[in-house]
Amino acid sequence: MVGLGPGNWEQMTLRAQQVLAEAEVVTGYKTYIELIRANLTRPDQKIIASGMTQEVDRCREVAHMAQLGQSVALVSSGDAGIYGMAGIMLEVMAQAQLTIPIEVVPGVSAAAAAAACLGAPLMHDFVTVSLSDLLTPWELIKKRVQLAAEGDFVLAIYNPKSKQRVNQIREVQQILLQYKSAHTPVGIVRNALREGQEVRLSSLAAFTEEPIDMLTTVIVGNSQTKVVGDCMVTPRGYKL
Repeated sequence: MVGLGPGNWEQMTLRAQQVLAEAEVVTGYKTYIELIRANLTRPDQKIIASGMTQEVDRCREVAHMAQLGQSVALVSSGDAGIYGMAGIMLEVMAQAQLTIPIEVVPGVSAAAAAAACLGAPLMHDFVTVSLSDLLTPWELIKKRVQLAAEGDFVLAIYNPKSKQRVNQIREVQQILLQYKSAHTPVGIVRNALREGQEVRLSSLAAFTEEPIDMLTTVIVGNSQTKVVGDCMVTPRGYKL
């Protein structure tokens, strides 16, 4: 399982590049495959791209190919173990009682990539929450957001808004406003470290007025987070 990071070849780990170069088969969600296709130049390498919501079938096909003795690289954007394919792949392997060697190759997560674009908003304790309710009940997501707000964590929000799911981000905003100042800095990063990157700084009271979609990561600061020049910084606590 290979974490691609943001998707640019130069943003991947050397190990990820090595595995992708050596694998007999490279497979994954079609959008992620397209990010790396130009760098997969071996004529004998098989490339398999499939659609969204086909994750379990994809993992079962990977398991089948591995059983046949093929080396397979299953790719995820960001880190394969953070909202990626590593968990479901391991579950599929366990269900099939397979003991094939597995390697999880880490990558730069969306939270880390967005944070780098913003400056240093994750310098202290933080929580990541996905607002996608396809696999997690919305009431549970709201509870997690509330508890993170009560704990004064910095909050990195994945999948903040889609074409069908447009109101949840405003619900989250209202939950956070119960515990955080309306002036709390919020960073909005679209296509972090990719072509078309957009970086905006806003506040908790106003950030939902900014363009936000599934390619966006939102980082909400804690009570100590501040804007320093063009950067968002959460102090670690060092005395200056």
